[in-house]
Amino acid sequence: MTFPLHLLAPPDPAALPLPHPAHPADGVRLLRGAVYAVPEGSRPLTVDLWLPQDAAGPLPVVVFVHGGAWRTGLRDDLGPRFRHWNPGPFARLVRAGFAVACPDYRLSGEAPHPAQTDDLAACLTWLRTRAADLGLDTARTVLWGESAGGHLAALTALTRSAGTVVGCVTWYAPTDLPALAEDHPEGAYDPHDPAGFEALLLGGAPAERTDAARDASPVTHVGPQAPPFLILHGTDDALVPARQSVRLAEALRAAGHDPGLRLLDGGDHLWVGLTDTDVEDCFTRTVDFVRRRTGDDRT
Repeated sequence: MTFPLHLLAPPDPAALPLPHPAHPADGVRLLRGAVYAVPEGSRPLTVDLWLPQDAAGPLPVVVFVHGGAWRTGLRDDLGPRFRHWNPGPFARLVRAGFAVACPDYRLSGEAPHPAQTDDLAACLTWLRTRAADLGLDTARTVLWGESAGGHLAALTALTRSAGTVVGCVTWYAPTDLPALAEDHPEGAYDPHDPAGFEALLLGGAPAERTDAARDASPVTHVGPQAPPFLILHGTDDALVPARQSVRLAEALRAAGHDPGLRLLDGGDHLWVGLTDTDVEDCFTRTVDFVRRRTGDDRT
């Protein structure tokens, strides 16, 4: 007997009911865990939606992509320097006039590159499909990610059709995987290591998976249609050298763009080593960039 496989197909995520809202801060609604995709052979993928309690019209969208070395992480975690904020960073963005989407994605233990950017593209499509339900203006969408999430945000922004997003923000993100060995201090990074985070993302050591390493590098995909970028990195980052962000900025300039690059003196990964004032400034610069990119003048 042959079982009709179409009966096993999940419902269309675009037609599923939205989660019941929570209220994590005054004036803020949180729809936690809306299913946006169900990849075959994988768990359902979900997104948290931070929205105002009341909005006068469709809102611009910030899509935040979490870090965690492509191996771990929580979709609503901006890092240890922000966990004590009250209200938190996403509630602050809502109060500033934005909707925020925080998707999860398949980690490297579940699927190799390019599954992660495929998932983010699926989330962007889902947001466009549900825009009327959620009060979103998805024509004004900015991607923002930290660490591995910054890498994925940049890679998604640079590999999707022009106009998919109007801007991209990266915090201390790897951008050129084949150049990591050169950018690290001698002996600090082994591109032949099959157990490194990059190897787990690529399905093999970067030195052996050279085509995949290039394809997974945002610098490879920079072209004339790239959206505007804001790129922030600490000068003392021991995990992802600041030179990685410089490489992305150089590639964007070579393609005719004018990215905003800021290197923060003494900053390590996750903004360790910065003062609270400097961390606040990183957030403020990000919000200001989003506001400029989603405003009517798009400056």
